[in-house]
Amino acid sequence: HVQLVESGGGSVQTGGSLRLSCAASGYHHSAYCLAWFRQAPGKAREGVAGIGTNGVATTTDSVKGRFTISRDSAKTTLFLEMNSLKPDDTAMYYCATGVYCANVLSPSEYDTWGQGTQVTVS
Repeated sequence: HVQLVESGGGSVQTGGSLRLSCAASGYHHSAYCLAWFRQAPGKAREGVAGIGTNGVATTTDSVKGRFTISRDSAKTTLFLEMNSLKPDDTAMYYCATGVYCANVLSPSEYDTWGQGTQVTVS
């Protein structure tokens, strides 16, 4: 059973940067995918960036060039480097893991979620 714990959220001014971390523990299926999602009040959960089972990273258009997803060599920690932050980036950010994700940015592909970390940009 995989457990995910996010950290690194906070409040920053427009143009600032944050680095989110997601520590994974427990059993890992050999063909798992990892991703970051976000959800603002009153809005649907949105896929931000993900790494598929083939190791390829995908980033949603609204954050391309500003956000970078990565993971450590042991594949136990997922990161999201966020630069040039905008007020529209304000949301609760969640990491998630799933198995054989056909669409790494679709929430329905994931079965394990962290508790979330809040990002506020003003």
